[in-house]
Amino acid sequence: MGDLLVVGSVALDSVKTPFGQVAEALGGSATYFSFAASFFTTVRVVAVVGEDFPGEHLHLLKTRGVDLSGLQVSKGKTFRWVGEYGYDLNEARTLDTQLNVFGNFRPVLPDALRKTPFVFLANIDPDLQLEVLRQMARPRLVALDTMNFWIEGKRQALLSVLAEVDALLVNDAETRQLAREPNLIKAARAILGFGPRTVVVKRGEYGALMISDSHFFFVPAYPLESVFDPTGAGDTFAGGFMGYLAKSEATDADAIRRAIVYGSVMASFTVEDFSLHRLARLKPEEIQRRYEAFQDLIRFEI
Repeated sequence: MGDLLVVGSVALDSVKTPFGQVAEALGGSATYFSFAASFFTTVRVVAVVGEDFPGEHLHLLKTRGVDLSGLQVSKGKTFRWVGEYGYDLNEARTLDTQLNVFGNFRPVLPDALRKTPFVFLANIDPDLQLEVLRQMARPRLVALDTMNFWIEGKRQALLSVLAEVDALLVNDAETRQLAREPNLIKAARAILGFGPRTVVVKRGEYGALMISDSHFFFVPAYPLESVFDPTGAGDTFAGGFMGYLAKSEATDADAIRRAIVYGSVMASFTVEDFSLHRLARLKPEEIQRRYEAFQDLIRFEI
């Protein structure tokens, strides 16, 4: 079993959907990722919070065995995000973003974390993502997430870090924007030319697909009757995906296919409640049952 490191945000989210709302709930890309990945392997978080970050949130992460030795506590307030969704849960509307201490975040990896074999660079400034890679001692697999803000505003820096990673995990709009190609399949193949060996496109309620030089794989989203809050679903997908690869210590095409299914499984649980509430109640046997249900869902020959 390989350890896993994530660099990203730990935040307090206020979210409203047609099905309810929460105020200053635990959120952030590194939070969702690490909690999901903790069901598979030991995960280490590099992030920053303010002095106002609630102790019960730290306790929740620690109860999952998440290593917080790389979590910086800085003077000031924790990163906050306020957003809402309409009935189209694929699109969030940002109402307010307060970077606070996250605006001055400079990831510094303790020596004990620098040899972590599996690394996920969550959605942060690509210059910071590259700084993290410069501190690592030849990880076995590095995956990266990004967003439209960095694709548009720091394209060259993003291309520099993409040249040094193994996999890119982004949504369909970001895939098209990065490749400057409207066709999703052509766009994903174009991104392979930037450096990653694998591109995984997260498509929300429409599932996920993977493209490499010699493989193509698609999995639908798990059909749910109750979806309350999609916040963090993409980060949870990434946590399940990378968590499984680290657990199995495999990076071949078959392992990546299974990892995509596990990522989809974890994301399907996240959206069933606000914040990390559903993941906090999750049992390992539920993950395995839903993974097996996915196998039945996509099997077409008996």
